[in-house]
Amino acid sequence: MLPTPICRGTGHSNPARRPQAPRPALSLALLCTVALLLGGGPRAGGAALDKREPGVSADPKPLIASHAHNDYEHSRPLWDALDAGFCSVEADIHLVKGRLLVGHDAIGLSTDRTLEKLYLEPLRNRVRQFHGKVYSTPADFTLLIDIKTPADDTYKVLRRTLRHYRDILTRFDQGKVSPGAITVVLSGERPIAWVARESTRWCAIDGRLIDLDTNPPVSLVPWISASWVDTFRYRGVGPLPDAERDALFVILARCHAQGRRFRFWATGDDPRSWQLLRSAGVDILNADDLKGLQRFLLEK
Repeated sequence: MLPTPICRGTGHSNPARRPQAPRPALSLALLCTVALLLGGGPRAGGAALDKREPGVSADPKPLIASHAHNDYEHSRPLWDALDAGFCSVEADIHLVKGRLLVGHDAIGLSTDRTLEKLYLEPLRNRVRQFHGKVYSTPADFTLLIDIKTPADDTYKVLRRTLRHYRDILTRFDQGKVSPGAITVVLSGERPIAWVARESTRWCAIDGRLIDLDTNPPVSLVPWISASWVDTFRYRGVGPLPDAERDALFVILARCHAQGRRFRFWATGDDPRSWQLLRSAGVDILNADDLKGLQRFLLEK
């Protein structure tokens, strides 16, 4: 049964389905600049950074169904997920003065927390350590990049950055996929049109439920993400209603028939929720509780 969601954040931007907040008095760029001048770190309420050097992470059993939601909020971003065997991690990015800074909110950014420093550089080192893979046991690995600033401006910098790491990334050439150790998938403010028209690219797009109707190429949209609370009314009281169970099965059947994977966000962060989703056929399970999901998957 799915209890009241406790995973923070949305997983992606969806302004059409949320009330619009009042326009802020300060621009995003100005807020980011103020935060940097103040030496902002992780956002309030997030885990304090562990100052230990991560060193060489353990090599646990890779868990294909695992996704570290808002991974950057853990005490050791990326490394906590790797230690638990996670095969997907999520990083929110903001473009600030030409830099791709990682964090959920503009006010909590720091120049020490860049996409390259927290994720791309250590992942490259990790892949070299394990001779072309993230783990010694081969497993697909996804870096979900949630873009928080305007899509085209941010992607202009991001695509240039990703090219520097093309030796470890999945490559897409006009529908042909050359798998790499890591597949980058873009969420949030997605530059869909730009990515779709590129002849060669180093990323794919995080899809939405509407994509099950439009059926874009799987090489462009390899998986679908949706908010549980925006899709279903069930909140974990009693059994899942038959009508909603049937609707869930239809969604997953259509997704799998098209060759895509599926992920829900805004779910509960506990074994009851994971069990409901896994038994229904959801491919990727969201978690803030990394050790909890690791235990759950290893017991199955």
